[in-house]
Amino acid sequence: MDFSIGSSLLGGIGLFLLGMYLMTNGLRLAAGKALRNILESWTRTTLRGILAGISITSLVQSSSAVTVATLGFVNAGLIQLKQAITVIYGSNIGTTMTAWLVALIGFHINIKAFALPAIGIGMAMRLLWNDKRAGAIGEALAGFGVFFLGIEILKTGFEGMGGTIQFAHLEPSGIDLLLLVGSGFLMTVLMQSSSASMAIVLTAAGGGVIPLPAAAAMIIGANVGTTSTALLAVIGATPNAKRVAAAHVCFNLITGLAAILILPWMLALVQTAQNYFNFVAETPTVLALFHSLFNVLGVALLWPFTNALVTFLNQRFRSAEEDEAKPRYLDSTLLGTPVLAFHALGMELQRIADISRRIAKGAISAEIGPSGVLRTDRQIQEQLVITTSKYCTSLQKANLPTELAEALPNAIRVGRYYSTVSHLAEHIAAQHSHHHIFVDETLNEDISHFKSGVVQLIGDADVSQEHYSSDACSAYLAKLQDEYQTLKAKLLRAGTEERIKTKEMVALLELMSQIHRLAEQIEKGARYLDSFQERIPAEQLEEGEHIPDSE
Repeated sequence: MDFSIGSSLLGGIGLFLLGMYLMTNGLRLAAGKALRNILESWTRTTLRGILAGISITSLVQSSSAVTVATLGFVNAGLIQLKQAITVIYGSNIGTTMTAWLVALIGFHINIKAFALPAIGIGMAMRLLWNDKRAGAIGEALAGFGVFFLGIEILKTGFEGMGGTIQFAHLEPSGIDLLLLVGSGFLMTVLMQSSSASMAIVLTAAGGGVIPLPAAAAMIIGANVGTTSTALLAVIGATPNAKRVAAAHVCFNLITGLAAILILPWMLALVQTAQNYFNFVAETPTVLALFHSLFNVLGVALLWPFTNALVTFLNQRFRSAEEDEAKPRYLDSTLLGTPVLAFHALGMELQRIADISRRIAKGAISAEIGPSGVLRTDRQIQEQLVITTSKYCTSLQKANLPTELAEALPNAIRVGRYYSTVSHLAEHIAAQHSHHHIFVDETLNEDISHFKSGVVQLIGDADVSQEHYSSDACSAYLAKLQDEYQTLKAKLLRAGTEERIKTKEMVALLELMSQIHRLAEQIEKGARYLDSFQERIPAEQLEEGEHIPDSE
């Protein structure tokens, strides 16, 4: 291979990658919010999700871009895992459009006749309407032209190479099969574009450099290699995004394995069909058809198992936060036995109380604002409160004994009080970070003493401890209320005497008020939780019955 052919191939690959970048970026900008709208509203069912994946990928001409966008939407909670998986299915079919463009346009028309004008018109639109949709469409049009110009140069280079270098000995079997699949995979990983790999393989096969069976094996490898983009995109992402990437890997590996197994029969079938109909398709067209067929086959194989795949993935990549946010005791099977259901509800509410006290203590001692731990705890608590509220709703529909029916509202109150605790705690921690106020030593001691008293109440308000006393907590809260009123008066006097600035006085008053309210909510939550648990008739539990762990 002389230098001119090598430089042509290198330049063709570069132009192709540049064209893909411009085309994908331009189409994505032109689509605007349509991409998000399609992913959010067109993925309600498996079929619609697949069609959405096909449509979007065909539009932006990049399965990698669609995969990364899907991961981002899952990360943000805009779409669910099952919706994302169906989009991945469709995306793998949609990406075959690139192969058809190369096969049908790149080898059948005079590319330069429209590629160069497309580049000129597209860039003119980009310059004239830079920040508008027309400019984005112009960028896509220019990319389209550069894309096919790269194809033309690649085709010319491979045609020149075909007369001097032959790989006719390459057969997709044994070690050669692994090498061919591996080379296709490596090309995609290095260029981060299965479309680029596909174009190189198709143009090389069209130029007679690579025989059809070997090119088909390389296409399988290129199709599997696109998973590398998803794997790189989920580094540090949420567990749900990692599950989507895992689904993408599963789909491509299963599809690739199926394609390898049927490769000899599929190529034989194409050959038989060509002979029967007395029609000889060009190698790139046969390869594009092969690429589409094995991706459609992959969707057909995995579609019936989508729900099972979702269930399997939901059990993987679990974070500690997800595990803690999952109810441990609530179980729908207990709804038929109200006493057991109420005991389970009581234990789940105790977990909420434990997390809430942890949040409250962390907030009062915070000095640099809400920590990551505090935010995580609050998310866990909110999820548990939502779950217990739904469980209470289900219990309300059951035929409950009078005593249990009267106790159920207390469970709802407990969740509400502890939700307020976490809300106040986050505000208290945020105020600590915003207000570093210097006060005199006496006032500072009073503030610290009041905070310590609230922390003491938080510790005492643990219903699970034997020493817990509702009356004692109520009495201690009354004492704290007196201290709060005294501290409030001192702060007001310090402000009027200008020992602290008015703005600082207002900030401290607000902070102390929120801490005081937090103490009230903690005491009420504990009191109602204790009342709820006391009203559950433990003697109705049959011997040997126990409350199962929902996990």
